[in-house]
Amino acid sequence: MQSSAIYQHVKHALEHFFKQQQFNFTVALSGGVDSVVLLHVMHVLKQEMPKLKVSAIYVNHGLSEYANDWQAFCQNLCVELDIPFNTAQVTISRQTRTSLEAQAREARYKALDELSAPQSVILLGQHLNDQIETFLLRLKRGSGLKGLGAMQAMRELQSGRICYRPLLNITRSDIEHFATAFNIAHITDDSNTDERFDRNFLRARVVPELAKRFKGFEQCAGRSIELLQQQQALLDEYTQIDLSQSLNDQQALCISQIIDYSDVRITNVVRAWLSLFTQVMPSQKQLSQIINQAINAQADAKIQIDLVDGQVRRHQGYLYFVTQKNIVNDDELITHELTLNDGRVLTKQRGAGIRTPHANEQVSVRFNYNSARIKPLKKPGSNSVKHWFKDAKIAPWLRSQVPLIFYNDELVQVVGYFISEKHYDENGVYWECK
Repeated sequence: MQSSAIYQHVKHALEHFFKQQQFNFTVALSGGVDSVVLLHVMHVLKQEMPKLKVSAIYVNHGLSEYANDWQAFCQNLCVELDIPFNTAQVTISRQTRTSLEAQAREARYKALDELSAPQSVILLGQHLNDQIETFLLRLKRGSGLKGLGAMQAMRELQSGRICYRPLLNITRSDIEHFATAFNIAHITDDSNTDERFDRNFLRARVVPELAKRFKGFEQCAGRSIELLQQQQALLDEYTQIDLSQSLNDQQALCISQIIDYSDVRITNVVRAWLSLFTQVMPSQKQLSQIINQAINAQADAKIQIDLVDGQVRRHQGYLYFVTQKNIVNDDELITHELTLNDGRVLTKQRGAGIRTPHANEQVSVRFNYNSARIKPLKKPGSNSVKHWFKDAKIAPWLRSQVPLIFYNDELVQVVGYFISEKHYDENGVYWECK
């Protein structure tokens, strides 16, 4: 096996991990020929490189009547190869407007991330034919450059864990021949032959005909996909330059910075900006609405465009992505530190700020008391919090998130912005929120 092309290919593909002293791998094992071959290769590679740690995990979606049989097969295989094995049971709740395949895929990644060996790289068994099928499915949907780039060899999950596909340039037929040559048993999912599913139709009818008609079609298609990925990577580099020049400290997008860009460049930057906050991109109609209102609306116009994960708002020449934060710590007594319900921590510091409270004064934090009055240090006169927020040009949706510190019923500090002149003490205390 060690002299075979697939073994050498996988070993070479993992070398960049070895150079980073990463020797811990978890194989996502389904029982199909691709993941089983990958497990056998890693088993032999471990014999060659004893420092390797190889484990396997089977995700049981419960979508097939044979799921438990496949789980048993995977478990027995790992016992035979002396490879640590784990299994994850997931439940898929059918949702409208989301395919069952997509739901199962997301549940699978979540389970793999949570139950794989700590610090391990997750190895996935997708191969070149899977890649081509994904390309054709996205072509059918009218995907752009990024979508047509299909699957990347490396994927980073939200947790930061790495998933890697070492077989992505190997054809299904080569993997099957490898299994036959080394007498490797595997299971066959009968549902993969159901041509009612688009991927199965492409697998059974379309890709084999193209490969038969055009010599080297699979390899050429793979090279085209790699070129698309390279072009997307180059575009991403330029996009990040545009984006970095257009953001303020709150990750809001400066309209005046992008207004002179071409239409396609503006669209690209806005998409990249939205991706900082959400994985669900707006429809083309919503995106056009965001750009049109951002650029063409009057300067003082209030913009609010509702998306799946939040809202796009405009304030003082910037676009903000706003999510509702649930802060219910209202009127809570505090001493030295308080963790707010949105995860921020309110802490007391010593230094120029407000005097320490008297024995008969209770210290509390409140939110959204716009009518409370304060005379800020070095500001003219006493006025409402609402007035001072407006004077400081604080976006309306941020105001309810600002902690207000009270001594009994008297406002003494607007955290991060103002302290009461009446209560000022050069050797006092002040509150920070991070």
